[in-house]
Order: sequence, then C-alpha cells, then structure tokens
Amino acid sequence: MSDLYNRDTTLALLHEYTETDSLRRHAYAVEAAMKAAAERTGNDPVYWAAVGLLHDFDYEMYPEAPDHPLKGAEILRGKGYPEEFVRTILSHASYTGVPRENDCARWLFAVDELCGFCMACAMVQPERKIAQVQVKSVRKKLKKKDFAAKVNREEIAEGAADLGLEQDEVITHVLAALVPVADDLGL
Repeated sequence: MSDLYNRDTTLALLHEYTETDSLRRHAYAVEAAMKAAAERTGNDPVYWAAVGLLHDFDYEMYPEAPDHPLKGAEILRGKGYPEEFVRTILSHASYTGVPRENDCARWLFAVDELCGFCMACAMVQPERKIAQVQVKSVRKKLKKKDFAAKVNREEIAEGAADLGLEQDEVITHVLAALVPVADDLGL
C-alpha cells in the first residue's frame, strides 16, 4: 500500500489546503462513511478513507465550479496520486462529467451530501449529538426544503439509487459511521 493513502499523509494534505474547522469536519465525516463503506463491501478501507478525506480538500481555495474539484485533481496528480483515485474524486461533482465507474466513486457520491445533512440534523438536537439522530428524523428533515437548504436532496436520492439501496439504508450507514468519530465532528 502506498504511503499516499495513509492517514498521516492525507490529513497533512487536507490541512495544507483546508483551514476551516467546518470543512475539515465534513472531510472527517466523509472519511468515516467511506471507510465503513469499504469494510461493508470488502474493499480497502485505507484507500476509501483517503478518497473521503481528500474529496473536498481544494474547495476552500477553489470554491467555484468547475475549479473545484478540477484544481484539486491537478494537485493530486502532481503529488503522484494515480488516475483512478483522481477520477473517483472528480466524479463526486456531477458537473465534471466524470462517470462514477467504480463502487468507491458511487459510495462517495452517495455519502458526501448525506454526511453534511446528518451533521446538520445533529446540530439541532438538544445536546447536539450525532448519536441522537434517528433515520426517521433525517427523512423528515429531507422533506423540509428550508432545512439545510444548500444540501442537494436530488443527489442524496440519486446516490442511494446508484448503489441499489433504499435511501433509509444509506442514512443508517452514514449515521452508524459518524457516531464513532463524533468527537472529531464536534457532535
């Protein structure tokens, strides 16, 4: 396994390009969901976790589409990341036109927006704990367009469909993955 994927390397790269706690927490959440997805599907959790941790690492410096994630892809290539890794990250943004050609890419797309949404659901809990969030409350809040309004609900639905799973199953997966890293998420 290449050192490119170990957590120390990917965390250093994330922190080099991402200063805000909120975007770092989002990266930690997607990392946890991706690691759990790899374990669930019999894939490499280190590789999948690295994809999750780095999927938005360039967003703070290049927040406008299509700069994000295209600029990040250039940086990753320059650091020696293989094309499959780069394409997986590119595919999480539909506007890049890069198809989600593997399970890692499909899971990244499925959990990205959902991680942020579940974290928003936790923020409105009395004790602000991810462990208190239930699937039914996430589903209910998904129907409220004014709650976490920037979260793309169509992509959440599309992500579950691409995996061949019910949306509730993906929500359950994300919530279960986030509880063990709740302290890192501030939840």
